[in-house]
Amino acid sequence: MAICTVYTTQSLYSTHSISTPTKTQLGYSPKQVVFYSTGKKTSKRGSSSNTSRYVITCAAGDSQTVVIGLAADSGCGKSTFMRRLTSVFGGAAEPPKGGNPDSNTLISDTTTVICLDDYHSLDRKGRKEKGVTALDPRANDFDLMYEQVKALKDGIAVDKPIYNHVSGLLDPPEVIKPPKILVIEGLHPMYDPRVRDLLDFSIYLDISNEVKFAWKIQRDMAERGHSLESIKASIEARKPDFDAYIDPQKQYADAVIEVLPTQLIPDDNEGKVLRVKLIMKEGVKYFNPVYLFDEGSTISWIPCGRKLTCSYPGIKFAYGPDSYFGHEVSVLEMDGQFDRLDELIYVESHLSNISTKFYGEVHPTNVEAF
Repeated sequence: MAICTVYTTQSLYSTHSISTPTKTQLGYSPKQVVFYSTGKKTSKRGSSSNTSRYVITCAAGDSQTVVIGLAADSGCGKSTFMRRLTSVFGGAAEPPKGGNPDSNTLISDTTTVICLDDYHSLDRKGRKEKGVTALDPRANDFDLMYEQVKALKDGIAVDKPIYNHVSGLLDPPEVIKPPKILVIEGLHPMYDPRVRDLLDFSIYLDISNEVKFAWKIQRDMAERGHSLESIKASIEARKPDFDAYIDPQKQYADAVIEVLPTQLIPDDNEGKVLRVKLIMKEGVKYFNPVYLFDEGSTISWIPCGRKLTCSYPGIKFAYGPDSYFGHEVSVLEMDGQFDRLDELIYVESHLSNISTKFYGEVHPTNVEAF
């Protein structure tokens, strides 16, 4: 079982994580995860300003592997998010030692992250010959995905295949042992109902087209050597499959993180300032949505300028109940940016259900930089 809390704020200038043990009513010892997703994407080890900040707190029993699913389109920050998550749950996130250097798997003391690209049933050449994209279910082996995720959850090691992103080929498999926490990230963690039923908690990163385009260009040009023209063509070619197979998964997520252009700058075309919405499903077992000021109320809040230093265009929070794909949800939103991390305690003091024992746990003095 898992106990999870998610919330979002925004900050500037750094990429950080927080690991904070706390105590829950069931006696488990969760850890708090803080991940900053840059508004201007960089390489894995780089840092940038205008960062959107997500916090997840989870606790798990010892009887079974906890499975977390993260879904999003390609280039939307899944891998970066999960590298932070893996490290914070315990130890540095590293590929399996002595294994394939092109492995997509990351392992820490308590957590294993599996990239679901490894369950492609067709390599790059095979997809091209059949005229399908990696988003198409026909290019993926969901039977094997289900069997192996279930086995790991039940404490059984598996020989997981490897999709080589460099060569575009399917490499020989690697042995994956059952961890305390298993994270499956990729295009389809909630597509197959059998796999979806194995998830203890699910997250969907919903990045707007404008932000997604900027992030994907930077990643694919800087890290994968693709040209701007090829990236644009790839995005257009993938869009029908994204709309058909990836985007519908957000209706099943326990938490949806939307990253959108700011509404504080009229006709903004630069995309340097982001608006982040955290949509939290009500009634999820072991999950208590975060709220601002008064649970269930509708709140619009511009923080005091003497307590929170903000550059132009400033900062604005909103919170309230809503409906999302027929589900009752709570929505926490932040638009804009602030300048000083040490002032974050002011925002923290107005948030509830964040599983902290005292003010300042979500604070730079407890921050461990990557």
